[in-house]
Amino acid sequence: MRRRRRVVLLVLLVLTLLIPVPLGAFALSLRIQYDGESSARTRNHDAFWLGHAWVDGRKTAADVTALAKRLQGTGIRELYVHTGPLEHDGTLDLAKVSPRARWFTTAMRAAAPDVRVQAWLGDVVQPGKNPGMDLDDAAVRSQVVASAKAVLEQGFQGIHYDFEPVRSGSRGFLAVLDETRALGAPLSVAAHQIDPLWQLHRIPVDKWWSQDYFRQVAERVNQIAVMSYDTAMPLESLYGGYVAKQTKLALEVTPPGTDLLMGLPAYWESNPSHWGHAETVAAAVRGARLGLGDSTRQNFGLAMYVDFTATDDHWTAYRDGWS
Repeated sequence: MRRRRRVVLLVLLVLTLLIPVPLGAFALSLRIQYDGESSARTRNHDAFWLGHAWVDGRKTAADVTALAKRLQGTGIRELYVHTGPLEHDGTLDLAKVSPRARWFTTAMRAAAPDVRVQAWLGDVVQPGKNPGMDLDDAAVRSQVVASAKAVLEQGFQGIHYDFEPVRSGSRGFLAVLDETRALGAPLSVAAHQIDPLWQLHRIPVDKWWSQDYFRQVAERVNQIAVMSYDTAMPLESLYGGYVAKQTKLALEVTPPGTDLLMGLPAYWESNPSHWGHAETVAAAVRGARLGLGDSTRQNFGLAMYVDFTATDDHWTAYRDGWS
């Protein structure tokens, strides 16, 4: 999920050298976005990404019990459980990749019956990654849908796709969403960020989507979770303002019937695309709340990434800022 980073700094550097005044104005606008207060709190539509250990045999019944206890008192109602990755041709060897999936879905539903367990499937995709999956190939898409159907038979209650990097305007991605919907199961996606300025989706780094393309994706799914991290923002206030802006842009085009979730970076890295001191859970929560403002939209939530890096401090920031 945290790919496409190697070019982000280069893009920002070029923009800084060519257009310093507009970038300065953009930074100021983000800082302003982070000002103010919001009374927005959880609407009980939150989600949590879980790693592969839950389906490959590394986790135990005690871990399931501890997870269910951790979720108590939060708004988390969705779990996106890593069940792939898919092969480039769309196939998935269930016996090899997720031999304990049926055990986990059964155990989790017993421990936390109000929480829906979705299978997180994905792969790197062309043309941004080569070799990678070609979603423009109908045969590949057919295999992807067959793999989705197979994991549903393992007890998962929905499909969560994370294909990266999806180029803004990709027809193949929209097609695989349409074809998966025919299965009749809940469908969610991890979504790229929306152009914050200057039609950045036209820069060939495949990091941003146009707002219109975001709308087209959101119209095809039950839930859309924005990967609102790895932004290269150097200050917590700028990052929080960026999340506020992303929230507003997404709210403008997400259909009323689609759940909108904003991602929370519950991990630590310090590099040019993700400054750990800036991209905090607290800033993301505050930014999402400010972006939501006084909206009465109920199907809005936060999605925390990811269980194997989330610390007690991350959980505290999420609970205190959003509960």
